[in-house]
This record gives sequence, C-alpha cells and structure tokens, in this order.
Amino acid sequence: MTARKRFLRWIHLLFLLFLLIQLLPDQVANETYAAYAIWFGVGVEVLVLFVSALVKKQEGLNLFLDIVGFLYGLLILWILATAKFNLLSEVLFPPPGRVFEQFVRDFHKIVVNIKSSVGIILQGYVLATIIAIPLGLFLGWSARLGNAATYISKFLGSIPPIVYIPYGIALLPTFRSVSVFVIFLAAFWPILASTMSGVLNVEQRIIDSAKVLNVKKFTMLFSVILPAAIPQIFIGCNQGLSVSFILLTSAEMIGARDGMGYYVKQYSDFGDYTRTIVGLLVIGVVVVGISFLFNKLQRYLLRWRR
Repeated sequence: MTARKRFLRWIHLLFLLFLLIQLLPDQVANETYAAYAIWFGVGVEVLVLFVSALVKKQEGLNLFLDIVGFLYGLLILWILATAKFNLLSEVLFPPPGRVFEQFVRDFHKIVVNIKSSVGIILQGYVLATIIAIPLGLFLGWSARLGNAATYISKFLGSIPPIVYIPYGIALLPTFRSVSVFVIFLAAFWPILASTMSGVLNVEQRIIDSAKVLNVKKFTMLFSVILPAAIPQIFIGCNQGLSVSFILLTSAEMIGARDGMGYYVKQYSDFGDYTRTIVGLLVIGVVVVGISFLFNKLQRYLLRWRR
C-alpha cells in the first residue's frame, strides 16, 4: 500500500471532531475529567498511526479502522449526550472522562480481578477440553454409541450450568472451585457434542484409505479422524468459550469475592455507576481480546484448509 492509502483516511477527521467537541462548554455540575477522555483519544490515534504503518494487507487495515471509527463515533455521542448537553442522567451515565479517570484510579484492583476471572476461565475451559475431546473421539468412533451419546449430551447440555451452583457450594470447598466447576460444565457439553458430530461425519473414504494402510486404532483416532474433525470441534469450542464468559460473570455476581463480575455487582449495589460502567467495559475488552487470540489459534491450526 502507498503512504496515501495508509495515512490519509477519514478516521482522522473523526479524531479531529472528537477533539473539537471538547471545546463545547460542559452542562453538568460535577467534574467531567475531560483531559482523561482526550488522552484516551490521543492514545487511540497513536495506535491507529502505528497499525497503519505496520499492517500489510489493506483488508485487515480497513477492518481495524472501521472498528476504531465506531469507537470514535460512540465516544462522540457519549460526550455530547452527557457532559455537553446533559441529555442523560449524570448518575446512571457519567461522562467518559470520569469513567477513564476511575479506571486509572482502580487499575491495580481491576488487574487483580481480571487475573482471577481469566484464571477461572482457563482452569474450567482447559479441563473441559482435555476431557471432552478424547471422550468425544471414542464415543463417536462407534456410530451406534455416538448417536445415543449425542442425544444424551444435548439433554444434559440444555440444563443451564448455573443451576448447579447451590450443589457446588454444598459439595465443593471454595467458591472459586464452584466457579471452575460451572465453567467446566458450560464448555464440556458443547465441545463433547461437536467432537462426536465431527467424528460421525468424517468422510468414509478417508477412513477406508487409512484402513487400507492397516493403521492401528489409536493412530486412526488421533492422526486421521481427529484432524478431519477439527473444524467441527472448533465450533463447539467457540460455543463453549462464549457461554463460559457469560456464566463466569453470573457466577461471580452471586457469591464471589473477586473477579470482574464481583467488581460490577459490588459497586452497582452501592449505586456507583461509574465503576459499574468501568467493569462492563473491561469485561467487554477482556472477552474480545481472548476471543481474538482464540480465533488466531483456530486459523493457525486450520491453515491447511486454505
């Protein structure tokens, strides 16, 4: 790409508009901390210039700039509706500068809560993956057993894992272990069902070709059938990951003593909606970040399909 295509973009006009609306007088009584919003916008613009200089594919750059444009548009509307025209309740919808200032003040606390939430996700999700995939391979290897197990997994997977929390609290030693158990159930059934479906739908010619070569059963499962079923398995892995985040936040809001769900619940109970919005935004960023890394891993493992 030429320098013109990289750097002369409409996104910079949105950044200038974002700066210009800061000159409008504030219509709210309390401090808006506009400097924090300005510094956030400057940081985003620096990131845009950095990415524009490094990204090689125009499609990838366009996608990134479209996302940033949506972010600028949201910030502009947020500032106008709160600090500049006071169209929304200041208590329920604080100006973005106040939210960013609160994030800076609570940064250490937020990092601790993120580590707790991500740790629970990793424990429950990884445990579900390393159990569900081998089990799905063996169950799906037999068409008769796999078809029966598919209906059983659909039945058990349709039960919301969060209903098991009272039993988990009664049987498990800590609430963290209860949360890991809930995440395990949330991810296990979709991954198991997708693995069995992937195995049952492997093309017969692939299996016949392996049998001609006198491939042993273990090699057949993990070197022939597993690679062929991986695209279907990833569908279940994506579903399990999405549901895990939803249930983790719900579980933390019920009885945890740390985690981002607990952070949101604690301050919303006290009517601190600035911190509540901080928590919601952080949860969204963490979920998008982990999903992005997971999609990168998926594309890498499935690169042979290209």
